[in-house]
Amino acid sequence: MNHTGLLDLVPATLREEWKKAGYYPNRSVYQMFCSKAGDLPDTPAVLEPDGITSYAQLREAAERIAGSFKELGIVNGDVVVYQMANSWRSCAIDLACAALGAIACPMPAGRGRLDMESVLKRTDARAVIVDRRHRDIDYCEIVDDVRRVALSLRVLVVHGENPDSGPWRSFDDLLQAAPLTEPEAVNADAPARFLISSGTESEPKLVAYSHNALLGGRGRFLERMKMPEQEFRALYLMPLGTAFGSSATCGVLAWLGGSIVVLPEFSAEAAIDAIAQHKPTHILGVPTMFQRMAVAPELQQLDLSCLTALVSGGAAMDTATRDRCVRAFGCPLIGLYGSADGINCHHTLDDSPETLSASIGKPNPSVCDIRIVDDERQPLPRGEIGEIAGRGPLSPMQYVNAPELDRSHRDEQGWVYTGDLGRIDDAGNLVLLGRKKDVIIRGGSNISPLQIEQTATAHPDVVSVACVPVPDAEMGQRVCICLTLREGAERMSLRELGEFLKSRGLEVNKLPEYLQFHRQLPMTPAGKVDKRALAAGAASLGDTAGEPLPLAI
Repeated sequence: MNHTGLLDLVPATLREEWKKAGYYPNRSVYQMFCSKAGDLPDTPAVLEPDGITSYAQLREAAERIAGSFKELGIVNGDVVVYQMANSWRSCAIDLACAALGAIACPMPAGRGRLDMESVLKRTDARAVIVDRRHRDIDYCEIVDDVRRVALSLRVLVVHGENPDSGPWRSFDDLLQAAPLTEPEAVNADAPARFLISSGTESEPKLVAYSHNALLGGRGRFLERMKMPEQEFRALYLMPLGTAFGSSATCGVLAWLGGSIVVLPEFSAEAAIDAIAQHKPTHILGVPTMFQRMAVAPELQQLDLSCLTALVSGGAAMDTATRDRCVRAFGCPLIGLYGSADGINCHHTLDDSPETLSASIGKPNPSVCDIRIVDDERQPLPRGEIGEIAGRGPLSPMQYVNAPELDRSHRDEQGWVYTGDLGRIDDAGNLVLLGRKKDVIIRGGSNISPLQIEQTATAHPDVVSVACVPVPDAEMGQRVCICLTLREGAERMSLRELGEFLKSRGLEVNKLPEYLQFHRQLPMTPAGKVDKRALAAGAASLGDTAGEPLPLAI
C-alpha cells in the first residue's frame, strides 16, 4: 500500500521486471517533462487556434500553479479534479500536480451534476478547477450545489467569470504565485492520475495510474506510431480529460518531447482549420470525428502532405469507413483498441492491408499483453472466441474506492477483464468481435450490433451508423439502426437498406427492423456515439402497432 491508501493490484515482482527491462523510466511525469523542457525551451508544446505555448512557458505556468497549490495547502497524495475545455491549462495542471505528488483527475467537458458529485465524493478531492461555463452548463453552480456532500473539498478555482459569491478563486490568480522552486520527491510508483471511464455502470469508473504506467505504458506506445527521428505533432480531437486524451501530457510532451494541437471543442470545420494552421503529423480521434471530416469538402482543398497517420480509438472502425478516410486524408489509419481499464493494442505503420482490415494488430507485451479467456477466465487457444483480458506495463493500480469493480474486473495476477469479445488469429493478431453487454438478444438469438454496423457503413451514402435494441414484448428485443447520410443523399427505405445488407452477406435473421435517420449521431463527452441516448430515443418504437416504420430525427 502507498501513502494515498491505494493498492497496486499488479504483483510487485512484475513491476520490478518491467523496470529492469527498461519499460519504466522510474521518474515522475514532472521530472520527465522538465528534462524535455530543458532541451527544448522554445519548441511549441501546445498549439491552439489563438496561440502557441512553448515548453519554457508551459513549465513556468506549471511551476506557478504548483506554487499556488502549495500555498493553498495541497500536498502529496491530494486529488485535484478539473473539468476544462482543451487548452494548455489542462497540461499545466497535470504537471503542477505531478510536481507536488498530487493526483490529477480530469473530467471531460460536458459531464453534468451527477458525474461531478460522484467523482468529487469518490476521490475525496481536495481541489476542483472548472471553466465557468460549457454550452448551457454553469459548472460553478454545479460545484456549489454538490460541495456540501464533498466533505474533503477545500479549494475552488474557476477559469472565466467569477461567481458573485462563494469561495471561488480565479485561475489567472494561480499564475501570479511565486513558482515552486523545490518539487516534491515523488515515487514513480505512486498514483499520478485518475482516468475516468464511462463503461456501462451508472456512475463513472475511476482508475488509478502511477507515473511509471502513464509514461512507460501510455507514453511508450506512441513511439510505434511515428517515423524514426520524426517530430511528433499530434492533433487531439477528443477531450484531454478522456482516457484516450491522457497520453497528451505524459506521452507526447513528457515522453516524446513532441507537440500537441488542441481545439476547445470539436467540429469538422475547426479540425480542418487546425490542420491548415498547425500542420500536425498525426490526428487522434474517434471514428465519428474522422467520418465527419472525411465528407467535408474543405478537406479536399488542403495540402495534407504533413500527415503521417490518423489514429482512431474509442470504437471499432469498419473497412469501408477506413478506406474512405484513407482516401480523404491521404495517409494510413492506425486503429487503436484501448481503455482506461488498462488495455492497449493497435496497428502500426508497417501492418499489411490484410492486418489492417481483419484485426486490430498484434499485442505488444512490452506495453500490454493480451489473452483470450473463457467464462471461467481460463486461457483459450488461438482462434477461439472469448473475453479479452490484458496486463502489462500499461496496467493501472486499481479502481478508486470501488472494491466491487476490482473484484469483478481484476484478478490477483494483475489481469483486467474487459467484457469485450475477441480472438487471436493464426498470425497472432487480435480480432475484435464487440462487447458482451452490447449483444442484442432477439427471440433467444444473439445479434452483434458491430457486425451490422460494419456492413451498413459500406453503403456509399452512409456516413455513420449505430445499432441499438428496442424492447419488444414478443421477441424480447428488436434491432433499430440509426444512420447519418452524406449531404444531398436520398434516404433509403428500411426494405432497401435490408436488401443492401443482404447483398453484403448479412444473414436475414440479423436484419434491422427499425430505421432512424439523424442529422448527426449524438456523442458522449468523450466523443463516442452515445448509444444510451439513441436507445432511449428508440425505446418507444416497440409500442408501434403493425410493421416497423422508418423514422427521421
